[in-house]
Amino acid sequence: MSFTLHGLAVSSGIAIGRAHLVSHATLEVAHYKVREKSVSAEIERFEAAVATVRTELEALHGEASQPGSPSELAAFVDIHAMLLDDPLLSELPKELIRERRCNAEWALVQQMELLVEQFDEIEDSYLRERKHDVVQVVERVLKALMGKARKVAKRGKDEDLIIVAHDLSPADTIQFKNLKIGGFVTDLGGATSHTAIVARSLAIPAVVGLHHARPLVREDDLVIIDGARGVLIVEPDPRVLEEYRLRKSELELERSKLKRLKTARSATLDGEDVALYANIELPQDIEQVKDVGADGIGLFRTEFLFMNRPDLPDENEQYEAYKSVAKAMAGRPVTIRTLDIGGDKNAGALSGSERQAPNPALGLRAIRYCLAEPQIFLTQLRAILRASHYGKIRLLIPMLAHASEIEQTLAMIEQAKAQLRETRHKFDENIKIGGMIEIPAAALALGPFVKRLQFLSLGTNDLIQYTLAIDRTDEAVAHLYDPLHPAILRLISQTIAAGARMDVPVAVCGEMAGDPNLTRLLIGMGLRQFSMHPSLILEVKQQVVMSDAEQLTMKVGRLLRLDDPEKLREQVERLNI
Repeated sequence: MSFTLHGLAVSSGIAIGRAHLVSHATLEVAHYKVREKSVSAEIERFEAAVATVRTELEALHGEASQPGSPSELAAFVDIHAMLLDDPLLSELPKELIRERRCNAEWALVQQMELLVEQFDEIEDSYLRERKHDVVQVVERVLKALMGKARKVAKRGKDEDLIIVAHDLSPADTIQFKNLKIGGFVTDLGGATSHTAIVARSLAIPAVVGLHHARPLVREDDLVIIDGARGVLIVEPDPRVLEEYRLRKSELELERSKLKRLKTARSATLDGEDVALYANIELPQDIEQVKDVGADGIGLFRTEFLFMNRPDLPDENEQYEAYKSVAKAMAGRPVTIRTLDIGGDKNAGALSGSERQAPNPALGLRAIRYCLAEPQIFLTQLRAILRASHYGKIRLLIPMLAHASEIEQTLAMIEQAKAQLRETRHKFDENIKIGGMIEIPAAALALGPFVKRLQFLSLGTNDLIQYTLAIDRTDEAVAHLYDPLHPAILRLISQTIAAGARMDVPVAVCGEMAGDPNLTRLLIGMGLRQFSMHPSLILEVKQQVVMSDAEQLTMKVGRLLRLDDPEKLREQVERLNI
């Protein structure tokens, strides 16, 4: 019987294949007492299971660190390894076994439930979602206690695996890396879940948040994943199957054609050059940047060097990371954003000094945090400046809103330069300093920015979120997150125009830059610098080379005067015809 389920579209594309159900250990384990003389043996059984899982995670970390593996995988496994070694999971269950003479499975689940309750009380959505990491680590230990390994059998070479699960851990996704995976489907998860992040990094279609897929889909069912629409079709009828096979072939053909654009000049039909930069998180992302012929790095998110670790990276470690990227880009620009911690991004090594903010998105984050922690900030500034000797590095400051923040930041950069002069380190004395425009106040009062900074970068993700007062990770209001809201478009247009008047380059580095449906709109606003995930560059370049900048400028000028959201959306769609 054919049926359709709807979930959250988190990684686009079409996958057609046979369902493979990934089981998960039931957390409602049996509870029984062990004899007093067997307590020691029960503790040894628990310790052996923890040791088994530790060995599994070490092996998975090795696989995740191989060249070609998405950088996020190793970080996720590190989180699980840290949780496994936390005394709350590895030691307290043993105390329960001694005190209550209970079986190891029940003791572990009791401790897990206490931890999950603590995570549920955290307001920050990203941290709250990390409770799933605790559950996944416990599941893995339970599997070892019960003698059930979590493995997936390989299929025939011409068959895709469509992984269907209640939830997936990063460790699961690593073992899938060497199999021919067509896509991921999970009952749980959101835009920031491991499955979503890994699926996007592997360019695999994925739909999450389906709620009932795992119990309804059977092993070897023929399924279709429509990653763009968030749809799972189970046992499709022949006409639907044929239609999706045709669409899948067309998508693959389009992707193949796009590769021809790698060496093509990124310019409009009327000769306007449009720079297409890449966003990266770690130095190893450079290979993907080179594969698509990016014009440079438009955003190096340095906070990922600080995350998923118990200590802070020192100056030399940061310097080596920044230098390796600068040298690899061989003279092409590399824009390094200073530490943008807080909100949905947290570093374990910094957590001890952090208070529990009532609203992390509006609290001590990004440049506010850096100015409040000058030694951490100066260490990073010195590392970036030292690396600037080896390439065309530019410094980008996140979340600026006040003229005083600009002045304080520039003063600290001068202080870092003075420290390097004293130690006779070489650096680019004329390094360019830029600011992120992601707070409405900054977009509405650009004077200090265009006067004191050499370039601007529009962070549209936060700009939209703050302007519309929408938490896009909150399912209840995420549908209101609208890049085409008239207020958003006017803020973007005004910023680009102000930069042009003062001869200050403006880039867009948020998700809007990587959406090919919005490329012509942004070109019509006057944007000539885009920065996006490397996998999106060729698709956006295709739109650039088919655009006429002069015609788009006139059309977009008229479009921006519209107040009716529906009419505005219609006009944006017409730009792409």
